[in-house]
Amino acid sequence: GSLVVNYPFDDNEQGVAKYSKSPDDAVFQQLALSYSKENAKMYQGSPCKDMYPTEYFPHGITNGAQWYNVPGGMQDWNYLNTNCFEVTIELSCVKYPRAEELPKYWEQNRRSLLQFMKQV
Repeated sequence: GSLVVNYPFDDNEQGVAKYSKSPDDAVFQQLALSYSKENAKMYQGSPCKDMYPTEYFPHGITNGAQWYNVPGGMQDWNYLNTNCFEVTIELSCVKYPRAEELPKYWEQNRRSLLQFMKQV
């Protein structure tokens, strides 16, 4: 896990971790930023220092392929085949948080979710 908003494209022709710009790259960045700006820890860009000390996401967002290459990912498929603008929101460095921690996650992401919905 991580704390980042990932946007298309998730892969490229070379199959390497390298920025892969979609035709709607600016829109995807705007959507991603609308979410990350409301989550202070995400927006800082280095959420999982203990687990991934060199990982950094400027403003808490990343192009999927620049982070790591995922051929055939769902957000790319939806974008290319259904015109659905999908992003992947990673909410935590911990894949399986404890149940008692869920209210904290809600508070950290409530404003982000509302801002993201306003983009519609």
